[in-house]
Amino acid sequence: MKKLNQLLIRFWAISSIALVLSIIVFIFAFIFINGGKSISTEFILSTPSGMPIGVDGGVFPAIIGSIYLFIIASIFASILALSTSIYLVFYCRSSKVDAIIHLVIECTAGIPSIVLGLFGYSLLVLKFNLGKSTLVGGIVLAIMIFPFIAVRVEKSLREISKEVVYSSYALGVSKTYTIFKVVLPSCKRDIIPAICQGGCFAMGAVAPVMFTSAVLVSPVPKTVMEPSMSLAYHLYILINEGISVENAYKTAFLLMIIILGINFVATIYAFRRRKY
Repeated sequence: MKKLNQLLIRFWAISSIALVLSIIVFIFAFIFINGGKSISTEFILSTPSGMPIGVDGGVFPAIIGSIYLFIIASIFASILALSTSIYLVFYCRSSKVDAIIHLVIECTAGIPSIVLGLFGYSLLVLKFNLGKSTLVGGIVLAIMIFPFIAVRVEKSLREISKEVVYSSYALGVSKTYTIFKVVLPSCKRDIIPAICQGGCFAMGAVAPVMFTSAVLVSPVPKTVMEPSMSLAYHLYILINEGISVENAYKTAFLLMIIILGINFVATIYAFRRRKY
C-alpha cells in the first residue's frame, strides 16, 4: 500500500509538471509562430501609423517606453524591497512588528493592479499634479512588484550562513559594513534575478500604466516626466479595439522576446555566480 501511494504521488507530480510545461510550450509556440512569421525590421524601428492608429507602422516608441518603465519600476521596487528585507532580517527584534510588516507585504501583493492604477492616478497624477508620465507609471509598477522582490530578497538574506555574519561581528566589523560588504555581495546571484523578474512582471502589466503613463501613440519620451507608449498597453488596444490582430501578434512576440531575453541574462548571471 505504501509503495502504491508513492507511485501515485510520483505519477501525479510528473503528470502535473508535464501538463504545465505543455501549456507553456504551446503558448510560446503559438505566439512565436503567429507573431514571428511576419515580424520585420520596419515594424521594430518605426512608429504606429494608419487610421485607426496601429493598423500600420511599428512599435519602436512602445519598446523604449516599456524599457523605461522596466528600469524605473526595478529601481524603486528594489530600494523598497532591499530596505524592508534588511530591516526584517538584521534589525527587527519585535515579533509583532515583523508580523505587521509581513502582513503589509502580503496585502500589497493581493491588491488588484487596476486598483493600483486608480491609486496612482488619483494621488500622483491629480493630487500631486504630476500628470501622466513615465515616472508615475514606473512608481505605481514598483508598488505592484515590491512584494514579489521583497519575499525573494528576504529569503536569500536568511539563507546566508550565520557563522559568516557572526565571524564578521567578532572581528569588530560593524553591522552596516557586514551587510553591504559581506551579505549583499554573497546574495547578488539571487537578488539581481529577482529584481529582473519583477521588472519583467511590471513590463507586462496594463492596468497600472493605463491610468498613469501610457498613451495610444507618442514619440520616444525625452524625459521621465513625459507620457510614453507601452508594448503591453499597445497590445491591449490592438486587440480590444480590433485594430489589427496581425500587429497584435507581432507586438506580443516582441514583448515575450524582450522578457525572455532579460530573464535569460539574469539566469546566466546567477548561474555563473554560483560557479564561483
